[in-house]
Amino acid sequence: MGLFSHNDSNGHNLTGFWLMSRRFWLSGKPRVTGLIVVLIGVVLAQLLVQFYLNLWNRHFFDALERRDAGALWTQTGIFVMLAATSVLVAATSVWGRMTGQRKWRESMTCEILARWSRKDHNVPIDGTDHGAENPEYRLAEDVRIATDSPVDLILAFLSSVLTALTFFSVLWSVGGSIDVTVFGHRAEIPGYLVVGVIGYSTLMTALMLWFGRRMTSISERRNQNEAEFRAAAEVMRGGRPASEADEKAWMIKLAERLKAVLRSWRELCWQLVDMTLVSHSNFLFAPVAAYFLCFPKYLAGAMTLGEVTQSAAAFVTVQGAVNWLVDNYQRLADWRSSANRVAALLAAIDAMPDRNPATPAEPSRELASP
Repeated sequence: MGLFSHNDSNGHNLTGFWLMSRRFWLSGKPRVTGLIVVLIGVVLAQLLVQFYLNLWNRHFFDALERRDAGALWTQTGIFVMLAATSVLVAATSVWGRMTGQRKWRESMTCEILARWSRKDHNVPIDGTDHGAENPEYRLAEDVRIATDSPVDLILAFLSSVLTALTFFSVLWSVGGSIDVTVFGHRAEIPGYLVVGVIGYSTLMTALMLWFGRRMTSISERRNQNEAEFRAAAEVMRGGRPASEADEKAWMIKLAERLKAVLRSWRELCWQLVDMTLVSHSNFLFAPVAAYFLCFPKYLAGAMTLGEVTQSAAAFVTVQGAVNWLVDNYQRLADWRSSANRVAALLAAIDAMPDRNPATPAEPSRELASP
């Protein structure tokens, strides 16, 4: 089942989570709409700067190959302007992303609290049927992760799609075609750098999916074990148990919860080791693969040094864009785990009986900080 499916492995329905999110992002409020415009504008600006930096690579190294001092100084000035623009856009991106994350978390937290306040608080949340134990932890930690990660992930995905489309054209035009001989027969491969980056990226994505296939379930177990250990440790606030037997039983329970936490972290450790084998190998081999693909045409005189560096940079850029899943698999798994837990909390709250009309009204949405 996909990472973005509406139901997790335990059967929790994410419809409530998606509806709550849609009410915020598609509310039509000017501030939210303006924020969306800023975030998309930043992605487009970053892509434009990246495109011109790639073009700068070609011009700079061609000037270096010609030993043209005047052109090198011109390209140095262009680089300074592009770098300053890139820094400004990056800073704006941080502001936009964190503002969106903060506002979304505020909206979702207030809505959950409002829904909870309409229920009878004399009846505790039954988390056993919905997997919603430790609601306070879920409201504080899981809502944060569930609203933080999607903003970064969706913007990165949009940027990856636009980047791949843009730099595919660069690879196609600069790399051109290449003639190869297979079993005595000559064949022409058009856009061979595009074929190469697609094949390389497909291999890396397949490896990451295989090595990281257990990441979501491990993240869910880790989050649950951490919440249970925290809940067990909070018993200490109430003072010593009534009897020595109760104290001994409590200590045994706390030790078991600690063992579960450490066991889940050991599982996470080995899962990350497996995934690092793929991600770090990709980090090392991607630029080398690009140069090896360009070397035959460079040695044949069909490519300049500037075109080689431009093609290699474009290859790495496209590979990084296409391998969005490889780069974000762990964060996707963490997000899905937290979103499932928020959905479970919503299901458990909905299952509670409504409060008596005589009880105080629900808290105001103004509870959240500005």
